Amino acid sequence: MTAHTSKDFEQELRTLRERLATMGTRAEEQISLAMKALTERDDELARHVIKTDQVIDRDENDIDELALQILATRQPVASDLRFITMSLKFVVDVERIGDLATGIAKRALELNRLPPLESRVDLVRLAALAQKNLHAALDAFVKKDADAATAVIAADVEIDKLNASLFAELIAHVATDPATVTRVLPLTSVCRYLERIGDHTKNLAEEVVYMVRATDVRHRNIPIPPN
Repeated sequence: MTAHTSKDFEQELRTLRERLATMGTRAEEQISLAMKALTERDDELARHVIKTDQVIDRDENDIDELALQILATRQPVASDLRFITMSLKFVVDVERIGDLATGIAKRALELNRLPPLESRVDLVRLAALAQKNLHAALDAFVKKDADAATAVIAADVEIDKLNASLFAELIAHVATDPATVTRVLPLTSVCRYLERIGDHTKNLAEEVVYMVRATDVRHRNIPIPPN
């Protein structure tokens, strides 16, 4: 009976990990599709992103339910307890990333009804950095790699710097041509959404460090691991 119960518990933990990874991958894809809808002025794709956000919301509810069920029935301790409590925070950040990707898609629908802005502001580069960091955070979660998660935390500084630079460029664009304000403002929102995706990705990485090392690194300066 004890062996059977232990086997069931391991399967529940495995299912929880798989669902978290699937949800993270879905959010990652949402960012890619939202940016494609923005750059290619694709209304249909933007609407697809907005609709798919409901799936991520369901993921959050299902994972929460499973995690709470495991807590109530298995009374886990040590690393298992850290993993399960971490998952309850993890889904909040991933769900918010999905919301932000939806925000990008909504701004794409707005911009697609206006003439393209003649600007060299490279939002695609900012999106690529945010996506790269998110992928690294999810990979660190799957591999239980605290060093890789620490590198993700450090890399968020670059996202913040690029966001500030691009935001300043967009505001300067309005200063030189006030008529562009209706097109620039949605783009500043996209900038902000990508920066916030970076913040939530950093949260995910901090949660991975806690899961692996039982160390809370939030609000702390931590050393960057060697290459």
